[in-house]
Amino acid sequence: MKVGLLECDHVRSELLDIAGDYREMFPALFSVVAPEWEFSFYDVCNGHFPASVSECDVYICTGSKSSVYDDEEWISELKDFLKQIHQSDKVYLGVCFGHQMLAEALGGKVEKSEVGWCVGVHTFQMVQHRSWMVPALPAVNLLMMCQDQVMKLPPDSTLLASTPDCPVAMFQVGARMVGVQAHPEFPKIYDQALMELRVERIGATKVALGIASLELRTHELVMAQWLKNFAESIA
Repeated sequence: MKVGLLECDHVRSELLDIAGDYREMFPALFSVVAPEWEFSFYDVCNGHFPASVSECDVYICTGSKSSVYDDEEWISELKDFLKQIHQSDKVYLGVCFGHQMLAEALGGKVEKSEVGWCVGVHTFQMVQHRSWMVPALPAVNLLMMCQDQVMKLPPDSTLLASTPDCPVAMFQVGARMVGVQAHPEFPKIYDQALMELRVERIGATKVALGIASLELRTHELVMAQWLKNFAESIA
């Protein structure tokens, strides 16, 4: 399975020694459940895109400090590339910004949430179950780091999961595209370091609660398994 990582941001230099950049985090996550996956890396936030959508079987779109509604050339180009994926037989897995991009590119709407930042561990309640969600769980705990959220789903979408502070926490478009408003690729130690660097932006109270929530068990490997199952069932 050839997997293209669409890198929409890069880890800050002072945090790279924790778990590397996104091109290290995602392969590390999926190596546990899909060691046979072969990754290629596309630095899309710096204008490096696949020459053709046919280069990979699966595309994973990462998180970003940018917003999907920002007026930047690479974001516009990424929206066009998502439309190409949508029209192809390729699989798309969107994570955080990549989840939001799936909605925005295909006719949905993304805005800053009235609840502000979602950080730390949040419980994703499954509202729809799919055959690829094995092992089957009614809810999973995942790390979040966002203030933008999907407010309106694009056409041909199915809501899969919600959290109390994020109604559209996971959704599917058609048969081959899924987005999740979480960061299963983040190690907890990295998530804590990122929260501590963003105290002024997030707020001290939310950061303290977010760090405390890291004591909870998380299900990043379950989500990785689900995404692998999804990709391989249709790729």
